[in-house]
Amino acid sequence: MDGKNAYWQMAIDEALLILRSEGKVLDTLRLYVFKPSAVTIGYFQRIRESVNLEFLESAKIDYTRRITGGGAVYHDAAGEVTYSVVLPASGPLVDIGESYRVICSGLVRALRRMGVNAEFVPVNDVVIGGRKVSGSAQTRRRGYLLQHGTLMYATNVEVLERALVVPSAKLQSKGVKSIRDRVVTLKDILGEVDVDSLVKNLAWGFAEALGREVLFGELGEEELRLAEKLVEKYRSRDWVFKR
Repeated sequence: MDGKNAYWQMAIDEALLILRSEGKVLDTLRLYVFKPSAVTIGYFQRIRESVNLEFLESAKIDYTRRITGGGAVYHDAAGEVTYSVVLPASGPLVDIGESYRVICSGLVRALRRMGVNAEFVPVNDVVIGGRKVSGSAQTRRRGYLLQHGTLMYATNVEVLERALVVPSAKLQSKGVKSIRDRVVTLKDILGEVDVDSLVKNLAWGFAEALGREVLFGELGEEELRLAEKLVEKYRSRDWVFKR
């Protein structure tokens, strides 16, 4: 499973979307980790209203802005798997709400195969017992979509709480008082989690959900070349602080 910093991971996802929209790569499922741990914020978010910059700076936690929407996310290098899918926005995937349901059902299938009673909750969450274990975000380009999201298997919730700023009104709308009450990890449910087994189940779950065969491979030279050009954008203060 690929482990790179936040700037590279976001550059690779964008490169895959661009190249797929140009017909230069195949549909892609990617499973990866942020190494070191990092925070990403949604494209439309105001950074100072979304994250605790003072804490991130003092803890030396990287942060960047995504090209996808959604909210701020803490990506724990030792506690989260991130997925991304790039494929045509066709058939049921034309509709944004339905595309979230279809793609997130890959996570649901994987977790249920592991004995966890997970459910999809619109717009873009997967929950266990009403508590969030995964969130996803999406963007589209020339008839193709990129959706990427999290799966918290052992995320340090204490760090997550300090890193993110979540308005109390949003928490109250979910019927909780704190982030800790809102989220759950697989470790909370299952105890220790075998990451290799989790990754295999995720690959199976997405293949089932999308009706595709998953062929394992490495990123090609063209993807890496384009990502190398894009990575500086994700490091750029102009990009990160654009809102």
